[in-house]
Amino acid sequence: MATLREIKRRIVGVTNTQQITKAMKMVAAARLRRAQDNIINARPYSRKISEVLNHLLSVEKNILNPLLEKRELKRIAIIVITSDRGLCGAFNMNIIKKVEELIDENYADIESEKDIDLYCVGKKGIDYFKRTNYNIVESHSGIFSQLKFEFASLLVNNLTQKFLNSEVDEVVVVYNEFKSVIQQNILVEQLLPIVPDSQKDKNKHHTKNIEYIYEPDKMSIINSLLPRELKTKMWKALLDSYAAELGARMTAMDMATENAKEMIKNLRIKYNKERQASITTEIIEIVSGANALKNA
Repeated sequence: MATLREIKRRIVGVTNTQQITKAMKMVAAARLRRAQDNIINARPYSRKISEVLNHLLSVEKNILNPLLEKRELKRIAIIVITSDRGLCGAFNMNIIKKVEELIDENYADIESEKDIDLYCVGKKGIDYFKRTNYNIVESHSGIFSQLKFEFASLLVNNLTQKFLNSEVDEVVVVYNEFKSVIQQNILVEQLLPIVPDSQKDKNKHHTKNIEYIYEPDKMSIINSLLPRELKTKMWKALLDSYAAELGARMTAMDMATENAKEMIKNLRIKYNKERQASITTEIIEIVSGANALKNA
């Protein structure tokens, strides 16, 4: 009977776990709807700014703006966006691995690892890179519960100032792009220096033969749009990452719930088999005892 009690305790424990994972899935699903709406609403604005800016950069020659200046890489800033909490599958480890691959493959020529500055957004990334002795310049956690554009704006302003002061030579952001509940794409985007994507814009939006009239003038608009482009990209990366995190957590908790259901089923089968074997053994003992008394 000790075995039966142990199996019964395991069934109760797994059932409790199943209730928790099911509740977490429902919470993630409820939050995902709002996060998905936010990223879907932000994408057209970001896309239009990029379209207008790329068109301007393709038609205007000899643009003198320090945000477009490409220079020798001596110091790099990498913005790493992870989650604050776990239980979301491989969401965080995929980002961490991508950052390490990026450093090994793209920035192997940098003299020292101390010349690679990490700006970690999300507790999981902060904890990992602290343990591995990377150079964390800034760390931000707990921002996703009340995600605001002001945070993206301040972060970009800080890095832009460092770029203009030649304290960093390149700024990239690594994050999970939200595609669907079950699909997230890891993206590495260069923020600074800004790289015109004129050819892609031209093919996609067919802007080559369109003549626009700009007021006050093209250079003024370019200088105005460049900082907005950076802030919009950063804001979109944060929204994408949060929606992707909730999608990953929802999927992970759904799988955990199904696994718990299967485990409970197997434990109940095992419990019934053990119980049946125990009853059969008791019946055999009773019959054997009765036969022994009869023959006595």
